[in-house]
Amino acid sequence: MLVLLIVILPVLFASLLVLFQDKHAKNIALLGALANLGLGLYAFFAFKKTPGCSCFYWHTDWVQSLGADFYIKADGINLILILLTTLLVPFIIQSATGRTIQHPKAYFGLILLMQSALLGLFLAKDALLFYLFWELALIPIYLICLVWGGEGRQRITFKFFLYTLTGSLFMLLAIIFLWLHNPAKNFMLSDFYTVGAHLPVKEQLLVFVAFYLAFAIKMPIFPLHTWQPDTYVNAPTQGTMLLSGIMLKMGTFAVVVWLIPMVPMGWQIASKYVVLLSVVSVVYGSFMALAQKDFKRMLAYSSLGHVGLIAAGIFSWNLQGVQGALYQMLSHGINVVALFYVADIILNRMQTDKMQQLGGIRSISKVFSVLFLIVLLGSIALPLTNGFVGEFLLIHGVFQFNTVSAVFAGLTVILGAVYMLRAYQLMMHGETNTLTASFGLLTLNEKVLLSCFAVLIIAFGCFPNIVLSISEEPVKQLLLQVHHISNIK
Repeated sequence: MLVLLIVILPVLFASLLVLFQDKHAKNIALLGALANLGLGLYAFFAFKKTPGCSCFYWHTDWVQSLGADFYIKADGINLILILLTTLLVPFIIQSATGRTIQHPKAYFGLILLMQSALLGLFLAKDALLFYLFWELALIPIYLICLVWGGEGRQRITFKFFLYTLTGSLFMLLAIIFLWLHNPAKNFMLSDFYTVGAHLPVKEQLLVFVAFYLAFAIKMPIFPLHTWQPDTYVNAPTQGTMLLSGIMLKMGTFAVVVWLIPMVPMGWQIASKYVVLLSVVSVVYGSFMALAQKDFKRMLAYSSLGHVGLIAAGIFSWNLQGVQGALYQMLSHGINVVALFYVADIILNRMQTDKMQQLGGIRSISKVFSVLFLIVLLGSIALPLTNGFVGEFLLIHGVFQFNTVSAVFAGLTVILGAVYMLRAYQLMMHGETNTLTASFGLLTLNEKVLLSCFAVLIIAFGCFPNIVLSISEEPVKQLLLQVHHISNIK
């Protein structure tokens, strides 16, 4: 019952918004997000003590004629994503404080509905249910970007929608194909593992490609990334946070749980190619970030580089790579949302994020410069920050797969430090100009949010086993399952 409540609570609060005036919309949405954070934290820590508790799954008939069940279940892998989602949404909602939001009830209601769809997707153990939540998660963010986005939003949002919908179609075809080959005629994940593993090698490869297209678009991975930079820049800040902080993790999570264990021989054949594409994403995203003049667009390309490293670690399919990927999903989500909040603070005050036009902000607001620096250090993987743990494990995992790939994947650390520190130097240091002289001090809300991000970055950097311990056993089981079938030692 607990997991069902985690999924439906945001929907209940989204429905409640219609009963209140616009001025109360954010606070009601925040209350719902904080209540769900409490449930998420309880589930995360209670699972460590009693993983077999019936409160961690909900299973009932759904579409009997197709053999589809409403089956959701918490485990050591998806609980990391549940923690990420329930943790970030309150920050995302609160980040809108002091900003003018048109139609706030609809805006915050869509954020809560998207949270519900994301949580359902991470918990789903039925393929048709997984696909339903996958599609439902697209609708709110599409509307957020379309209605509240910037100039040219119709064209940019249509491209984003077209990309993701096309990828979803390939995934649906793969799900139907597996269902047709399933003697039990159901959509259970465990049965799909068995069915997929017994398919001929060529058919496994076709299923792998179909799923990969859907997941790689969502992450995104080069060359399926072209919707991402414009969408991130054009979306309202909260939409960008949802896209970069949580939504891209749909793809990386799905690769771990739904793709590789389902068609292990398909992965064996395609692994060197998908790792290559992931490493290309790392290098391409990093160099593109280095070339940007706008801070928000730089962050968009940096996200492409970071997610490329996560994907490379997953497709390497060893303990360090997968564990590092799961940890980095959490770390990257925290760091990138914090960075986009920094960008929002600068844009809100300066009406521009062109780094060359800024400078000397450190002299105006020392608190902002310190908190920004902590967030930045987490992003560039300084030891004792959350980014270091994930990236170290990821590079270690890729190194075990291929040394050359690991060398190029490691460029994300070096180039990330270059473009992030360069951005910090341009905006924070130097002489104050007529524009930045009006920056002013941080509000109390901005101080609290950035301070919370800084605490999380340091806490997860110092105590990584809080997260890694919960996923280690299920990750080992998936690794053994795939390696046994594909005869890889």
